[in-house]
Amino acid sequence: MKNFSDMMKQAASMQQKMQEAQESLAGIEAEGVAGAGLVRVMMNGKGYARSVSIDPAMFVEDEREVLEDLITAAINDAKSKIEEAATEKMKEMTAGLPLPPGMKLPF
Repeated sequence: MKNFSDMMKQAASMQQKMQEAQESLAGIEAEGVAGAGLVRVMMNGKGYARSVSIDPAMFVEDEREVLEDLITAAINDAKSKIEEAATEKMKEMTAGLPLPPGMKLPF
């Protein structure tokens, strides 16, 4: 039964590390930029936009579609940066854990 006890300890340790990782990921922030800085979006690690900044030059009626596209691009840029940071953070947090190849955390 010693093996089972060791497995339970490893599972508890892994659960604790996962909780720490999720808390850590929530604190990540990334800025998405589009249109050479005309539109900027700040996003947190949970994928929520915290702020949007739009250069006043973009407030022209004829440029509405361009502005909409730039906002979308800035959000996607921020989201991509958050995902990259989360992947790196998870690599750090799961270093040394016996995970099967290709398994990504959090699930």
